[in-house]
Amino acid sequence: MAEPSTEWREVIDPGEAARHEAQGEAFAEMQGRKDEKFGVGRALHRKQVAALRATLEVPGDLPAHAKQGIFAIANKYDAWLRLSNGGFNRAPDSTPDIRGFSIKVLGVSGKGALGGEAASQDFALINHERFSSPTSEDFTKVVTTGGSTPGKLLLRVLKDPGMIPELKTVQKALKEPFSGFATQDFFSAAPIAFGPYAVRVKLAATSTEVNAQAKEDWAADIYQRLDQAPLTYDFQVQFFTDEQRTPIEDASRIWDAPYLTVGKLTIPRQHPEPAFGKEVDSARFDPWNALVEHRPLGEVMRARKVAYFASQQHRSAE
Repeated sequence: MAEPSTEWREVIDPGEAARHEAQGEAFAEMQGRKDEKFGVGRALHRKQVAALRATLEVPGDLPAHAKQGIFAIANKYDAWLRLSNGGFNRAPDSTPDIRGFSIKVLGVSGKGALGGEAASQDFALINHERFSSPTSEDFTKVVTTGGSTPGKLLLRVLKDPGMIPELKTVQKALKEPFSGFATQDFFSAAPIAFGPYAVRVKLAATSTEVNAQAKEDWAADIYQRLDQAPLTYDFQVQFFTDEQRTPIEDASRIWDAPYLTVGKLTIPRQHPEPAFGKEVDSARFDPWNALVEHRPLGEVMRARKVAYFASQQHRSAE
């Protein structure tokens, strides 16, 4: 693979900060409504499926351009994983949903994307290669309105018919088959820095043995597998090439570029640990918990910085 381009650029609109603050308030309001109904929790992905211990192993034979940040040298990191459903606490696992696979890489060292020293390197991944909207504005409308009552959602759509295409896109995404956390691929769906380069992240499952009953209980499927053997995934990155094929600011586009494996994520054999599960559920999994070398990029990621912080403050996350 030829050395990728460093000519990527972020484009920041002058009114972006104010919009992001308003969106953060909308997420906090939605989170408050959910808290009244279900108890204190996240604005999104509040239903934790499993909390797992893992390792991320970085090989020493990566090409020079891939040796960035935590991938600069051969190493083996401990990690926490939080697997989640995007919807409500009480929704059955079989309910169509966006699934989350968050990784907290521990033991990192270096300047943090938010200043100071980075305490961890987090990756927030979903089971879709792109977002439903190019920017955070339409996404926020759909998600925060969808968290209301059906009547309020209908009223919002009547007032803003432009939401209909976005809602249809989300509904289509929800209907896409999900085989389970052990056999599905997960994506950052938005870019991060990779030293001087920009990449999107993919976690590629190496298991192809789909359990047809997994949708009834995602956690049971994971732990039954781990009772027999470890689970492994290829940690891959997709490099920016140009704005036409790999746009930085449009999160609704699938990038047209090859993936390169830069690490191996292994979940060793283990059983549920209730105390550890509570610790993981109360922790912050945030793409902005990152080294400067892996800071999030693009408008959607900049919006997430504000929305995640608002959500964390609301639930007093550790």
